[in-house]
Amino acid sequence: MTSRYISGFNSLKVNKYHNCKTTVDGITFDSKAEARRYIELKNEKAAGNIRWFSRQPSFLLPGDIRYRPDFIVCDCDGRIWVEDVKGMETAAFKLKQKLWNASYPGLELRIVK
Repeated sequence: MTSRYISGFNSLKVNKYHNCKTTVDGITFDSKAEARRYIELKNEKAAGNIRWFSRQPSFLLPGDIRYRPDFIVCDCDGRIWVEDVKGMETAAFKLKQKLWNASYPGLELRIVK
């Protein structure tokens, strides 16, 4: 992944998608949007709207491709889905999404923008 320095700030790196790493509860997230979604899920759990959630579950896709969506969530009715927080959908992600839909038809992949 390419990164560059912001002019005048030698220690602040920006990746090519301009995401800012953000730390919440001692966890470093790849973007502010992902950190916000984590806080939302924590609040949903505290309010009793979801049973549980976990970060970065790992799934194997065809072609020995490892896919790690941002979250896996279980609601109060026992329904489980995975979420990926995306500012933009890259070609690599679109391919993984197609492979996901073919490999895990019973497990919904939700894109959170």
